[in-house]
Amino acid sequence: MIRPLIAGNWKMHKTVREAVAFAGQLREALPDLQDREVVVAPPFPALVPVAEALRGSAIALGAQNLHDAAQGAFTGEVSAAMLVDAGCRFVIVGHSERRALFGETDAFINRKLAQALASGLVPIFCIGETLPEREADRTLDVVARQLKEGLNNLSSNDIKRITLAYEPVWAIGTGRTASPAQAQEVHAAIRQWLAERFDATTAAAARILYGGSVNPGNIASLMCERDVNGALVGGASLECDSFRGIVMFD
Repeated sequence: MIRPLIAGNWKMHKTVREAVAFAGQLREALPDLQDREVVVAPPFPALVPVAEALRGSAIALGAQNLHDAAQGAFTGEVSAAMLVDAGCRFVIVGHSERRALFGETDAFINRKLAQALASGLVPIFCIGETLPEREADRTLDVVARQLKEGLNNLSSNDIKRITLAYEPVWAIGTGRTASPAQAQEVHAAIRQWLAERFDATTAAAARILYGGSVNPGNIASLMCERDVNGALVGGASLECDSFRGIVMFD
């Protein structure tokens, strides 16, 4: 049984004061659930204060991004070691907004995954197609390419430490959600790709999240699908009641 993970990506929302207050609300609202994991990813300035606010709780801390170098003259960037020192256990890698808005390539994302793993972080590796790619019936080809290039030179042991997240770009922040059947089709294809590239045991154990306009109203139906093992949540993670409703899916 794969333990589900619900991760909240706050993106560029909440000041440090707002983030700390919100972390306190979540800590009070969410019980210590043994059958699922919960992660929140605040903006960089709030990482250390939120880590303190969550200390001793079952809610883990994640970061929204990292650089592919261990250190150096990279103004404005943050390294894996800095994230670990701030209290992070997880880091989001390859989010579609990083790909589209900041030009991140599969090769760059691959190097970032390697840095995260080397520092002991759990990467949440995002993949997914655009609307034109889906309409051209290229979804599975695009996802396979992102997997092949993003996971290049990584071993089956590395894969066991990575959480995958399928995020159809056309569903992120649009209110449009892939149907449970659409999500399951891609998740199953991801698992099959892992089995062919690595082995059946690695594929069976892989945790694959769905992301894209997840909300309390659709999480249960998504989680009923065999190969959906959790959710990467954007806008609905910014309010306590909605995020709690997602975390507490039944």
